[in-house]
Amino acid sequence: MTDNQRDVLSACFSLAIVAFALFVTQRFVLPLLWAAILCIATWPLYRRALAATGNREILAAALVTILGAVVFITPLAFGITQAAHQAPALAQLIANANTEGLAPPGWLQRIPLAGTEIHNWWSATLGQPHGLAHLLQNGSVGHMQNASEVLKRVGSNVMHRLIDIGFAFVCLFFFYKDGAALQRQTEAIGAHLIGPGRWTLYSLKVPVAVRATVNGLVLVGLAEGVLLGIGYQIAGVASSVLWAAATGVLAIIPFGAPLAFGAVAALLLYQGNTAAAIAIAVWGAVVLFIADHFVRPRMIGNATQLPFLAVLLGILGGVETLGLIGLFVGPVVMTLFVTLWHEEKRVRGPR
Repeated sequence: MTDNQRDVLSACFSLAIVAFALFVTQRFVLPLLWAAILCIATWPLYRRALAATGNREILAAALVTILGAVVFITPLAFGITQAAHQAPALAQLIANANTEGLAPPGWLQRIPLAGTEIHNWWSATLGQPHGLAHLLQNGSVGHMQNASEVLKRVGSNVMHRLIDIGFAFVCLFFFYKDGAALQRQTEAIGAHLIGPGRWTLYSLKVPVAVRATVNGLVLVGLAEGVLLGIGYQIAGVASSVLWAAATGVLAIIPFGAPLAFGAVAALLLYQGNTAAAIAIAVWGAVVLFIADHFVRPRMIGNATQLPFLAVLLGILGGVETLGLIGLFVGPVVMTLFVTLWHEEKRVRGPR
């Protein structure tokens, strides 16, 4: 057997081990990715805790993990508690809308040009029994005959997510504790595969991209949820805490907030509260404009040195391809791509 054949077999053997490991642990890949993102984003905080505890790794890892869990779980627990009080009414509304239909509001016909067509469409779809299930083209919606069925399905999904969150924080503790060793091992493997210079160039970009994305997406999105939630409360929106939580989650995705505050404005308009609906729409547009045109591009683009279009494509493409985790993976991929682009330009030189 030649050396080249031996190298090929060795590479295939290594790839087979990696593939089988991913296959065995596929159920836990998503919590592991979340833990890795949180670890990278908060690694400077762990380093400070390590210095404050006299380099006791287990104690520092436990303190930072508990702090992260408190910061994350406290608002989550508050939101779930509030949702438990407000969800039955919302669930009953969804169930009634599905089984009995929603009558079109009278003001639809007063809309210029297309009012009659919209009113007729509403009557033929949402106004019919099980029209909501037909519109969404989702078989599970058709089985939601009452509020308890809605709550059962939602509660099952929430419990599944809570288990993932708990496992992610367990992984986060071990990432903190063994982070230095993992970093050394990763650097050794990366330097062996692509060379020390290239590995250093690319590895320095990943933490910057992750931290900038966490700050620019999560923190700004939650701030949008808080600001719009205050508006919901002032406008007298029913289940305002639930709507604020939904807005905060959707606002993490660029241009996702309009789905939430647009739905709130539409609900107020349906209830005949035109002034409040206009106020929510205007307030949401102002908050969204400032966040998406000034705050986010500055926080993400300046830190990662990416053009705004690359940031936007990374975020939206990541969400489309990978779901919520793609919010953070997408910008990292685009950062590495732009780094490769500039590296190739430097290597090849101008032509």
